[in-house]
Amino acid sequence: MGTSSSSPYDALSRVLHWLTALAVLVAFILGPEGFGRLMRQGVDPATRIGIVWHESLGLLVLGLTLIRLIWVALRPRAPEFPMPTWMRLASKAVHGLLWLLLLALPVTALLTLGGEGHPLTLLGGVRVEQLPWITGSALARMVDWGDLHGALGDTIVWLAGLHALAALYHHAVLKDGVLAAMLPWLARRGAR
Repeated sequence: MGTSSSSPYDALSRVLHWLTALAVLVAFILGPEGFGRLMRQGVDPATRIGIVWHESLGLLVLGLTLIRLIWVALRPRAPEFPMPTWMRLASKAVHGLLWLLLLALPVTALLTLGGEGHPLTLLGGVRVEQLPWITGSALARMVDWGDLHGALGDTIVWLAGLHALAALYHHAVLKDGVLAAMLPWLARRGAR
């Protein structure tokens, strides 16, 4: 296909993208595998720095995602690249699922905490003992939100990995500038 002359994403879009990706990755690594069981056994989540970081990063992801959605509506037009229809549709589907997961993961985490009566513990000693709009509600009892949250966490990491592999394919094989639009230094290096 050759190199595209399309411009890079604007700086704010790039910063928000990479901050979100980093927050999701670190939150996943610190994911509370078995923390729910520990809390049911009476362990205070504030004593587990992994839980505190995981929950703080989860709220950061939610905040960044909401800011990104507002910015997507307001920003200059995103770069476009020529590609086959099937590839464009696959890209839109993956992006749509990633956006959905970026919103659903923090929401299912809050439903888990509220439904199980656990506090929300954040960096800086911030602690919300109960989430009264969730605790005892019919919504809290609909499904096992903790299991769903875990499954969605696994899904977003696999999907983000697929997204990264596709970007690398665009860069190394198609050489169409897709990855360079999010990492402009690649375009400058390739122009030398």
